[in-house]
Amino acid sequence: MSEQEFGFETQAIRTQLERTQYLEHSVPLYLSSSFVFEDAEDMRASFAEEKERNIYSRFSNPNTTEFVEKICKMEGAEAGYAFATGMAAIYSTFAALLNSGDHIVSAGSVFGSTHALFTTYFPKWNIETSYFDINKPETIENFIKPNTKILFAESPTNPAVDIIDLELLGTIAKKHNLILIIDNCFATPYIQQPIKFGAHLVVHSATKLIDGQGRVLGGVAVGREDLIRQIYLFARNTGPSLSPFNAWVLSKSLETLAVRVEKHCENALKVAEFLENHPNVKVVKYPFLKSHPQHEIAKKKMRLGGNIIAFEIKGGIEAGRKFLDKIRLCSLSPNLGDTRTIVTHPASTTHSKLTVEERLAVSITDGLVRVSVGLETVIDVIKDLDQALK
Repeated sequence: MSEQEFGFETQAIRTQLERTQYLEHSVPLYLSSSFVFEDAEDMRASFAEEKERNIYSRFSNPNTTEFVEKICKMEGAEAGYAFATGMAAIYSTFAALLNSGDHIVSAGSVFGSTHALFTTYFPKWNIETSYFDINKPETIENFIKPNTKILFAESPTNPAVDIIDLELLGTIAKKHNLILIIDNCFATPYIQQPIKFGAHLVVHSATKLIDGQGRVLGGVAVGREDLIRQIYLFARNTGPSLSPFNAWVLSKSLETLAVRVEKHCENALKVAEFLENHPNVKVVKYPFLKSHPQHEIAKKKMRLGGNIIAFEIKGGIEAGRKFLDKIRLCSLSPNLGDTRTIVTHPASTTHSKLTVEERLAVSITDGLVRVSVGLETVIDVIKDLDQALK
């Protein structure tokens, strides 16, 4: 069998570098900051990039290379680069591709730090961003200008778990010659592969479901080779690269991604169904519930519904705080995608600095709670949420 015939799980497990002389079964750690050369000509040719080899671990390392190769195969990408964090991946991707005077069209519902890049830092360099309502995709083309270069979205979104039709975004990007970048963090490549729908680049915070156990930070960008080349050169000179140790951990994590995500999603659907019938819950948003506004799109484009649930508690911010105070089993943490179930109340924590109007514009109500459903016995999670809601 050729590697192209291998399934998702096999590629995650069997993609590895050549073994050393010790013939190890599991890829070893390469905790070296730099690499040596055979002679002056070898060193010259390596720096001239006439041959592929490791020079310095800020540029590449066997562990980061293996991790990136796995993600590329999972996402159907030509090339990639690994970063120290998810936000390093986001920032470096945009910074490498944009020039002063360029314009971004982005979904309005994005991660808080991504929003800060678009509204606080990029304007310093004369880079503007226009936001479209993810629930009104028919308006996207109204925001495109002659200087628009990038179309960006998360799907599902953070924290409201909205879904957008990636195929529609791909069509718009092609029509207007835009670079389509998708943050695929919530879905992972196991649930959806945006490149199939026209995305040119896909970014991940590997800290989340890719690691899946709350151990290390990491990020990755994969996609079209010519675009990754620009990102690589930017990162090579600015230094946000992933450490070899974290790359080794994340590469091993990918070997269990499929089985973990399957269980996460199985548990999440049961929790979502419980919450939908709870008297103290106003509304529940989970992509594979029929009540989700974009349920049909999710079913067509996603293998599973993911592990994130957004639901609104009756009683607003005060009810949300009381709910968090009564949680006993689940964790209160800003992270997600962990083996442990995590609950967050965005209006009083992660998005508290936004005005009420700004939060409502991206579907964050005062009573909204985000649950990252873990791998515990699901009835135990349900019992904890139930007693906190009461």
